Amino acid sequence: MEKDIKSLFKQIDNAVKTVAKKYPKEFKCKKGCSDCCNAAFDVSLAEAILLKKHFSRLGRKTRRNVLRKAEEAQKIWENNMVTGGIENISKIRIPCPLLSKDEECLLYEVRPVNCRTYGVPTEINGRGHVCAISGFVAGKSYPTIRLNIIQQELLRISRDINPAIAEKRWPISAILLGKIG
Repeated sequence: MEKDIKSLFKQIDNAVKTVAKKYPKEFKCKKGCSDCCNAAFDVSLAEAILLKKHFSRLGRKTRRNVLRKAEEAQKIWENNMVTGGIENISKIRIPCPLLSKDEECLLYEVRPVNCRTYGVPTEINGRGHVCAISGFVAGKSYPTIRLNIIQQELLRISRDINPAIAEKRWPISAILLGKIG
């Protein structure tokens, strides 16, 4: 599983690098930018397991700090899912519990697909998306990462892990708090 998902991550990272190289003025992602770290999204079973595994390797004090932030993030997630539902997920702002005080991801090497693709044009279910901070202009044509294809591959990997829950998805806070299954 880990080999498959890391191979997928490498392909995604290469695609993002290609777009960033071709459109350096539009691509604004850099160390310390954390707009994507406040976006609400969920992740696949495969991503969840990888995150949980690497989270357990962090120091005890760091894990305790992250879990405190995860509890706060989970409350925001649950409140918004009750009132607004999944349809309004793009409007919710939830600080990622894995974001350090220095605005860096504590698990950057295994960050989920949404984090990896946030700064470039993406398309899912026929709708285009770009980071609000980026310089990509709506209506203009750019190379686009097709998230449906990536999500299908994550689903395949997840089915190999546990077919019974392969199609479920969770916010990072729920994963860190052990609320998956």
